[in-house]
Amino acid sequence: MRDLVSSFILLAQESDAPAAEPTGSDIFTRMLPPFLMIIVVWFFIILRPELQKRKKAEELSSSVKKNDKVITVGGIIGTVTNFSSDGTEVTLRIDDNTKIKMLRSSIQTVVKDETKENSGS
Repeated sequence: MRDLVSSFILLAQESDAPAAEPTGSDIFTRMLPPFLMIIVVWFFIILRPELQKRKKAEELSSSVKKNDKVITVGGIIGTVTNFSSDGTEVTLRIDDNTKIKMLRSSIQTVVKDETKENSGS
């Protein structure tokens, strides 16, 4: 028991040599791996899914054609009747006498017509 207590006392004593101060490069090399891991995790959890979502939305927006039935971001369901000359705006027919002009990027989904799919198969 006495040896155990004396070994704890030896461990708890200060060493005679002063500890060296860490230099700037030591601190940098210790901080670099965790910092890089944070960047990698941020890329795969936050940035990459957002980039994929944006790319999918751009592909959908560019694939819209005249007479496609679409749903907008606001939940409006309509049929594409016209495109602007620069292609950024689209005119939707909501009802027989109702047309709305909106941005092409506000189209969320293109509704598939089930009768066309069934007759084509």
